[in-house]
Order: sequence, then structure tokens, then C-alpha cells
Amino acid sequence: MENADSTDLSEQRPLAQHNAHDDRLASYARRPLRFLLSYIVHRPVEHAVVLISVFAAVGCALASQYAIKHLIDVLGQGRGHPGPLWEAFLILVGLIAADNLLWRLGGWVGAQTFVKVTGDLRRDLFRYLSGHSSNYFTEKQPGTLASRITATSNAIYVTENTLAWNVLPPCIAVLGAIVMIVAVNRWMAFGLFAASAILALVLYKLAGRGSARHHDFATKAASVDGELVDVIGNMPLVRAFGMKFREQKRFGGKVKEEMNAREQSLLYLEKLRLLHAVVTAMLSAGLLGWALMLWSAGQATTGDIVLVSSLGFTILHGTRDLAVALVDVTQHVARLAEAVQTLLEPHGMPDHSDATILKTNGGRVDFENVTFAYPGRQPTLDHFDLHIEPGQRVGLIGESGAGKSTVLALLQHFYEIQQGAIKVDGHAISMLTQDSLGHSIALVPQDIALLQRSVYENIAYGKPTATEEEVHAAAREARCTAFVEAMPEGFNTIVGDRGMKLSGGQRQRVAIARAILKNAPILLLDEATSALDSASEEVIQQALDRVMQGRTVVAIAHRLSTLRNFDRIVVMDHGRVMDDGSPDELKNRPGLYRDLLNRQSGQQSPIQP
Repeated sequence: MENADSTDLSEQRPLAQHNAHDDRLASYARRPLRFLLSYIVHRPVEHAVVLISVFAAVGCALASQYAIKHLIDVLGQGRGHPGPLWEAFLILVGLIAADNLLWRLGGWVGAQTFVKVTGDLRRDLFRYLSGHSSNYFTEKQPGTLASRITATSNAIYVTENTLAWNVLPPCIAVLGAIVMIVAVNRWMAFGLFAASAILALVLYKLAGRGSARHHDFATKAASVDGELVDVIGNMPLVRAFGMKFREQKRFGGKVKEEMNAREQSLLYLEKLRLLHAVVTAMLSAGLLGWALMLWSAGQATTGDIVLVSSLGFTILHGTRDLAVALVDVTQHVARLAEAVQTLLEPHGMPDHSDATILKTNGGRVDFENVTFAYPGRQPTLDHFDLHIEPGQRVGLIGESGAGKSTVLALLQHFYEIQQGAIKVDGHAISMLTQDSLGHSIALVPQDIALLQRSVYENIAYGKPTATEEEVHAAAREARCTAFVEAMPEGFNTIVGDRGMKLSGGQRQRVAIARAILKNAPILLLDEATSALDSASEEVIQQALDRVMQGRTVVAIAHRLSTLRNFDRIVVMDHGRVMDDGSPDELKNRPGLYRDLLNRQSGQQSPIQP
């Protein structure tokens, strides 16, 4: 049976290109500014318009100061020169108008461009995040990961805005003002340049020493977000154990740690601003005194004094604005660096560059001498062999910890094995694209996973292209129709977080309907009817019997009644196959299956001699 979705997979971009894109993103894990730059160059025209607008606007602002000097000098010539007077007036008005219009142009384009960058970034980060292995998600809090994507987006947006409107303008203004002052007095220009450079360098060095404080704040802020989502997501557990006040106290402690870290970060920034304010005040006084001395000596006109004073203040205030902006950027880059470093860890199980798309032919499954151990633990499967023919129904039984669930997880390629091979229709799954393998397998898990969407959308998740009639037919097969139609909004009812608005049995029926609709050649059942009562189980079992026809089925069940029509029962213990045979064969020979069967039927196991 060929996978119906294989054509969709084949239309995706080449795997090598996909992996190269992921590798490029991973290379930015410890280079946050390079990461930001990659999104800026992705939209070169829009960013160029913003850059040119800022340059031109600052240029007009500087030129308007020279126009004021020119106007004052014309005024100093007396009232007998109306022509030059109005000419100077028009030049000044034109420059002021151009200054304002250019800022608005840059702001209009920047508002759209910077928002688009955050959209590009979030899409890329989510796509990269979804490519991580199962181990990655078991070690990270979902809330923390979500908050880091949001934090990265916000940090990028604020950083771009700060660079465009708070860093770049004072840089241009300071350099332009120094060039213009050269025309009045080159020694004054040199002195201002030296003072500005030294001040900027000192502030930059001091800002760098505060990076540890900023990183600490970023880490604690992400931790608070993760803690909040974790507790809210498990509120029924909190209430069940009477831990409401304990969790409130715990969260209060986390918030206090985050507040202390943020306070340390902000106080350090304020110290830098205070240093700059003191130095700026001293330099401003010195600059004005120097200008007055030149005027007293007849070496400068009144307009020159006005120009030098205004440009001098532009330089000194520009360095202040620049220093404050750079300090703010440092804080945002610190949060960006912390988030990117976490999200862009190299993928633990990327698709191999030569991986192929699985086109199933019956659904044969082979475990060949497989050894697997979870990180830091003893092997769960030890030289495990299992061969399942196409269309065969195989049940796995064994004590807790025997490795049953691990077999299902490994067949879905959630983890890499340490030894051996797992094959589907003769193809090693390690050389198949994980998406194509997933499209070939339908799963009904014990812990039902539902998205916070409608009942209809959760069932249709098995086949997004399904028609409404196909979705309703799958719901009828899984005996969902009665309880769904009893809901106020029917199939449009939102199931709540992880399906909490539905009972355990209802969630299980939705999962079964989803698997029925998917119609995959391989069906995995992990206690698929565990949440159903006996009467419902019988009905659903009949539906599952019809679904299993012509499909390869691997099922885990503690209630052996669900395996009575299976072709084989595989008994597992400590990661190995201890017995294998049909239900009739196993019930007639000593072993775990017969013991469980007798126990569940209310009979005592025969005493072994």
C-alpha cells in the first residue's frame, strides 16, 4: 500500500538544501549578531530604504544648523538685504521639511520591514525547533521553549528599532557635526572628535563588563516563563495534591530571583548613564567657553558661535544617546544570545542527506539484533529480534519495563539505536526521511495527544486533505458521533488543552478515529482501549478489527481480550523475546501469557512441578 501523502513530500525542497539551511541556522547559536544580520540581508531593499532615509534625514538636520548660522549672518548684515534674507529663510524651511518627511518615510518602511523580520524569524525557529529529536523535548520545558521564541522575536524587533532610530542617527550626527566644525576651527573639531571617541570607547568597554548581568537576567526571565506554563498546564495535578499555596510560594521565589537579576542589570546601565551625564556636562561647558573665546578674539562670527555651539551639543548629546542606545542593545542582544543558543542546538537526529522517501509495499517490519539504551541507563532492548510479515497482527506483552513501548518508539524513529537495524519493507529507517516514515504509520497511544482545536480538526489531523464525509465516516467507525453531536457546537467544539474537555474514553475514541482516517499501512496500538469501559471496548474492538484488515499491526495490551484475534503474541522480558506464537499456542503452554490469561479470567495458574 503506497503512502497517500508521498507526493506531498516529494514536492518539498531537496533534503540536502533543507539540511544545509538547518546547518546554517545552527551555526548562529553562539553568534546572535550574525543571526540578526542574516535576516536583515534577507530583505535588502526595505532595509536600504530605511538606511538611506536615516542618512538623509540626519544630513538635513545637520544642514539646517548651518542654514541657521547662514540666516543669523545675513541678519547681521542689516535690513538692507531682503533677497538673501528670504533665500536663507527658504533654505532653512526646506531642510526642516525634508528632515521630517524623510524620518516619516523611514518610519513607514521600517514599521513594515521590522515586523516582517519577526515573522520570518519565528517561522524559521519553529521549523528548526520541530526538527529536534525526542530527547531534546524531554529535557526542556515547553513553556521555556515557547518563551524563547517570543523573546528572540521581541529582541530582534527592539534591536532593529534601536539600531535604526537610536544608534545610527547619533553616529551619523556626530561624524557630520565634526566635519562641519572643521570649517570653523580644526582644533576644536579635533578636540571634539578625540573626546567623543574616548567617551564612546570607555562606555563600550564598561557596557561589555555588564554582559554577565544581562545574561543572568535573560536566563531567569526564560525560566519564569517556563515555570508559569508548566504549573498552569498541570493545574489539575496541583489542585489534586493541595499544592496551590506551595506553587504560589515557589513561583513567587522564581519571580523574586528574576526581579533581582533585572534590577542588577538595570542599575548597571544607570551607572553608565550617570557617568556619561557628568562627562557631557563638563565637555559642554568647555566647548561653549572655547567658542566665546574665539568670538572675543574676532576669530568667529555670531553665526559661527551659534553653529559651533549647536553642533557641539549635537556631538555631546549624540554620544550620550549613542551610549544609552548601545547599552540597551547590549541587554537585548544578551537575551537574544541566550534564546538563540538554546533553540539552535544542533539537531540530534537530522534526516540523512541521502535519505529517501518511504513508499511502503505491505508494511513488513524487521528488528535485527537491536540494542538500545536511553541516555545514562542500562539497555532497554538487548539484541532484540522481531520480524513481522505484511498484514500480520502482532501483540506485545510483558511486565512493566520489558521494552514494549520502546519497540513502538524505535519503529517511529524517535531515537537512534546503538546496534542493529530496524527496517520497514526492507528499508533501514535510519535512511528514510522521518516525515515519510511518520506518514506510513498510524498511532493510537495510551496517553492521548490532542491539540487545542476542534474535534473535527483533531480527527482530520490524520489526513488534512480528507473531505467532511470522510471525517464523519471515521468518527462513526470509532463511535464518536453520539457524544460529539451531544456537544453544543458538535464537531466544532474546542477540546481544550490536551483535550481536557473530553473524558478519557472520548479522547481515546477521537484518537482511534484519527488513526482510521489516516489509513496508514502500519498501525500501532498502545493500550488503545485502556480508557474504555467493557461495553465500549467491545464496540471499539469491532471497529479496530475492521481497520486492521490488510494492515501490519503492532499492539501493546494488558487486557489480553483485545489480542484474541491477533496472529501472534510476542512475550518480552528485559528487552528480549521470551516467547512467540499464536494466542492458541501460548495459552496451552506454561509462560507469562498463560499466567496472565488465567489471572484475568479469574482462574489460578496451575502449580508447576
